[in-house]
Amino acid sequence: MGKKVREFRHFIDDILESIQKIEDYSLNLSEEDFQFNFEKQDAIARRLEIIGEAVKNIPAEVKNQFLDIPWKSIAGLRDVIAHDYFGIVPKRLWNIVKQDFQFLKFKLFKLNQN
Repeated sequence: MGKKVREFRHFIDDILESIQKIEDYSLNLSEEDFQFNFEKQDAIARRLEIIGEAVKNIPAEVKNQFLDIPWKSIAGLRDVIAHDYFGIVPKRLWNIVKQDFQFLKFKLFKLNQN
């Protein structure tokens, strides 16, 4: 049986779902608590990996319509998480979650409306 082909919007939905889960995981969590909560770190890292993999499956013609989204950086973070886990710094994960997600979420909602 062949691999099921998915529409790019399904990958956008995967990203938005992962963002929502990360927001849920980090709700009422301080940066200090996050530094020592390895379960939260693992859960968030896994969701970031899913986001990066989904980004890799979005066609270039779609990505080119939203050049202000750092597609390569998002996919690159997935590679770091998947292949260099010991190089992951919890503070970096925290900053991504707390500083970068609202912009990405807004842009992806906009993309989904087009």
